[in-house]
Amino acid sequence: MIREHYDLVKKNTAGKAALCIVSKHRSTDEILSYYEAGERIFAENRADELVAKAEALPKDIEWHFIGHLQRNKVRRILPVTAMIQSLDSIELADVIEKEAACINKVMPVLAEFHLAGEDTNKSGLPADQADTLFEHCLALPHVRIEGIMVMGPHTDNEKRITEVFEEARKLFLSLQEKYGKEIRILSMGMSSDYETALRCGSGMVRIGTYLFQE
Repeated sequence: MIREHYDLVKKNTAGKAALCIVSKHRSTDEILSYYEAGERIFAENRADELVAKAEALPKDIEWHFIGHLQRNKVRRILPVTAMIQSLDSIELADVIEKEAACINKVMPVLAEFHLAGEDTNKSGLPADQADTLFEHCLALPHVRIEGIMVMGPHTDNEKRITEVFEEARKLFLSLQEKYGKEIRILSMGMSSDYETALRCGSGMVRIGTYLFQE
């Protein structure tokens, strides 16, 4: 644990946003240092790594999946995953529905949107497909869509980062107005831009590098 980094993140997020600690490539000891400090939400972006860590670490950890999810990996992660933050297609939603029904589980998900058009290698839906995805998911009995996840643009331009996060906030509020308060999570902001995300109304930040590296 990097105590000064953790204390600053907790101070900045207090009363504003949940902290999701991105633990990819981190050892069980590193993860336990934050677990022992009271953190319970951790995230991975690879299915095999998530499953291995879920088996090795305390069972009350809430594991979030934040990477691009291949449909053939859904069955593997569902039993140990508390939330999938990277739902990016109707086809994936249907696979999650099918596999969740098999284990009698309702799977919380966030829809991932790609709002930074300059980052051509990022996954996620365009904003104009939001209603189609949400209406489809709300009809699935074993999928519970609870909000959206957005990544900021890969740039040091603070103005551009703010523009993307403000667009995400508007999209989130419009979906909440249409579909109700069960649309409750706006997940945006990582190590390099989480403070900007908080200023733009993020309800969950996903931080890894800053908490694990000097």
